[in-house]
Amino acid sequence: MVQHITLTRPDDWHLHLRDGAMLKGVLPETARHFARALIMPNLVPPVVTSADAAAYRDRILRALPEGSTFAPLMTLYLTEGTDPQDVAAAHASGLVKAVKLYPAGATTNSHAGVRNLDSVRAVLEKMAEIGLPLCTHGEVTTAEVDIFDREAVFIDTVLDPLRRSLPELRIVMEHITTEQGVDYAREGGENLAATITTHHLIINRNHILAGGIKPHYYCLPVAKREKHRLALRAAATSGLPMYFLGTDSAPHVDALKEQACGCAGCFTATNTMALLAHVFEEEGKLSNLETFTSLNGPAFYCLPLNEARITLVKHELAQTFPEKILTEAGPVTVFNPGFPVHWHVDA
Repeated sequence: MVQHITLTRPDDWHLHLRDGAMLKGVLPETARHFARALIMPNLVPPVVTSADAAAYRDRILRALPEGSTFAPLMTLYLTEGTDPQDVAAAHASGLVKAVKLYPAGATTNSHAGVRNLDSVRAVLEKMAEIGLPLCTHGEVTTAEVDIFDREAVFIDTVLDPLRRSLPELRIVMEHITTEQGVDYAREGGENLAATITTHHLIINRNHILAGGIKPHYYCLPVAKREKHRLALRAAATSGLPMYFLGTDSAPHVDALKEQACGCAGCFTATNTMALLAHVFEEEGKLSNLETFTSLNGPAFYCLPLNEARITLVKHELAQTFPEKILTEAGPVTVFNPGFPVHWHVDA
C-alpha cells in the first residue's frame, strides 16, 4: 500500500479569490499548497482591462501571507466592449494568461458577460493570432433549456461552431460536468483542453437534493447524474494531457449560501489535495495525480513546471478539516466530502 507520494507543486487553473476582506481570508488556503492559480475576473465591477488586472494582481500580492511565493495568474473578463489591442498588450506584457467567456447570466457576477459571440469576433481573432487561451463557462442561459442539459447544448450550439469557424483559437472548457464534455475535450485536438473540479469528482445531484437541499453542495455548473461523475473521475485519473485541475473553489459567506436564493459555489481550496489523493487512490491511479494537478496545465498554458515539490502522506487516523474559514467578511464553509480522508499534505 502506498503511504506517501511526492509531486511537483500543483497549480489551480480556475480559482475565485473575490476581493477585500474575503480575499484576505481565503487566499492563504490556496497559497498553502499551490504554486500558482488562474484567478477568475468576475468581481464587482469585473476585471475587464489590463489596468484592472494589474490592480487586482497587486491587491492579491499584498494580501499574501509573509514569505509566500504563490503567483496569481491573471485573466480578463470578456465583454462586448473589450478592446482587442488592450488584450494583446496585456498578453504581451506577461500580465494576462487567458480571457474568460461568461455567457451573460450563467453564474455569479456574469451579467456583464457576452450575449452574442459575433460582437466579440475581433477579440477572439486577435486571441487566436497571439495564442492567448479563451476559458469558457460552458453553459447556455436560454430559459427553456433544462439546467442539467445546458453544458451539452453549449457544446453543440456555441463551442463547436466557434471552433469550426476559428480553429486556431486555443480554448479551455472550464469545470466540465458531463460525459459529453469529457468526450468532446478528449477528441478536440491540441487547441482544446478541459478543467475538472474537485467537488464534481465527489458529488452528484443527489448530494444537493436528496433528503433536503444542501446549499453548500450547490454550484454552477450544477452537479449532474452519477454516470457523469464517473466519467469525470475516469477522465481526471486517465493521465491524458487535455484534462487538468481547476478547482473552481468559490467562497461565499454562509449568510449568502444559506438563504432562499443561495449563491452557487463550493469552497475546496483548503482540502483539495487531500481529497484528490483519496479519489485517485480509489480509482487505482495515484501515479497519475501529479499529471492532473501539476503537469498538464502548465503544458497547455506554455508555462514552466514548478520547481518546488509537495508530499502527501497517508495516516491511519482520518484528517480533520476545519468546518469553516473565518474571514472578516463572514464565515465560509469548507467543502465536506462526506467520507473520512486519510491523506495529509506534509507541510
